[in-house]
Amino acid sequence: MPEKRGPRSAALLVLADGTTFEGEGIGQIRGSSGGAIATGELVFNTSMSGYQEILTDPSYAGQVISFTYPHIGSYGVTALDDQAIRPHCRGLIVRDLVSRPSNYRSESDLESYLIRHGVSGMTGVDTRRLTRHVRSAGAMPCAFGTADRRELLAAAKGEPGTAGMDLVGEVTTAKPYRRTGGPRRVVALDYGIKASILERLAEIASVEVVPASTSAAAILEMAPDGVFLSNGPGDPAALPHLSREIKGLLGEVPIFGICLGHQLLASALGGATFKLPFGHHGANQPVRRVATGIVEITAENHGYAVSPGSVASADVTHVNLNDGVIEGISCRDLPAFSVQYHPEAGPGPHDARYLFGLFAELMDASK
Repeated sequence: MPEKRGPRSAALLVLADGTTFEGEGIGQIRGSSGGAIATGELVFNTSMSGYQEILTDPSYAGQVISFTYPHIGSYGVTALDDQAIRPHCRGLIVRDLVSRPSNYRSESDLESYLIRHGVSGMTGVDTRRLTRHVRSAGAMPCAFGTADRRELLAAAKGEPGTAGMDLVGEVTTAKPYRRTGGPRRVVALDYGIKASILERLAEIASVEVVPASTSAAAILEMAPDGVFLSNGPGDPAALPHLSREIKGLLGEVPIFGICLGHQLLASALGGATFKLPFGHHGANQPVRRVATGIVEITAENHGYAVSPGSVASADVTHVNLNDGVIEGISCRDLPAFSVQYHPEAGPGPHDARYLFGLFAELMDASK
C-alpha cells in the first residue's frame, strides 16, 4: 500500500529555451511550498516498462528523464530491479504517476521509492507535447519545481547540461570489489556499470570491478583474461584521461566495451565523438548487424556517438537503422570490440546477448 502523504503542489517545468509545462510535484518536492527547484538535462525515454531499471541506470547522471509512455508506476518497485544502489538521475517527468501498484513482486509504490532516495519529479505533464518539442529542439537543460517561472527559467539557463562534463566521477565505485562467476578472469572498469551487466559477465567470468581511474599498468598487473569497459554518463570528449589508460591496454589484453565504454575505446583508437540532437533512450531501437544483415531490437541510453570515418583501424559492425549512427566497431588487428547499445538489456530485449559469448571466445582465442 502507498504511504499516506500530503497533497501535491502545483509545479512548473521550464526548458532553457523558455518553453513551459504545468503539472504537480512528486517525490521529494511533493507538497513543497514555493522555492523548490531541480535541474538537469532533459531527455525522453520511449520504454513502456522498466522504469526502475532506467531510473537507477548510472548513465542518467545529470539528466531529467521524461517517459513517453503515459502510465508509470503500475507494477511498483522491488530491490531486485535496481541497477545501482540508488537513482543517479536528477528527476523524472510523467503524464500519470500510478499511486496504487499491482504486482506480486512489488515492495513499494514508485513515489515512496522516489521520496526514500530524495528524487524529485512531476506528474500531470503533457509528455506528448514535451517529446515533440525535444525531438525538434533537441535535449536541453531544464528546471522544474514549485518556484515561480522566472526563477525556474534562470535555473534552467544556468544548468550546464552534459556537454563537456565529466560525470563518471559521480558514479564510479570508490574501491574495487569482486563478483564471482565463470572460469575466466575479467577486470571491469566502472564508468557507471549496471547490475545486469555484471550478471551477464558473471556467466562467463569472475569479475574484478575497479574504479574508473585505475591505470592500465595496475590492470595488467592483475593478469586478466579480458578487460570490460562499462556504460556511464556524460561527454566522452571530456574524458581523455580515461581514453589514455585504455590505449595502454590495447594489444595487451582482449577488450569489450558497451555504451560510454564504446565511445572511449573509439577515442583511444584515435576516433572522435559528437552529441546527438536528442540521443537514443529506450528499449526499441533497431540495429543492423553488418556481417549478417540481421536486425536486432536493442535497449539504448546515450546522448553521444562515434563520428563516422574517425576510427581508421576498426570496422563498423553495427548500425542504427533510424539514423545511421555507428552502433558497434571491431579492431582489425587487435582483440578489441565494442557496441553503443546495451546487449544486457535491463530493461529491454535480449537479441544481442550473444555479444558476451563473443567476448568469451575472444578471451579464449587470445590465451
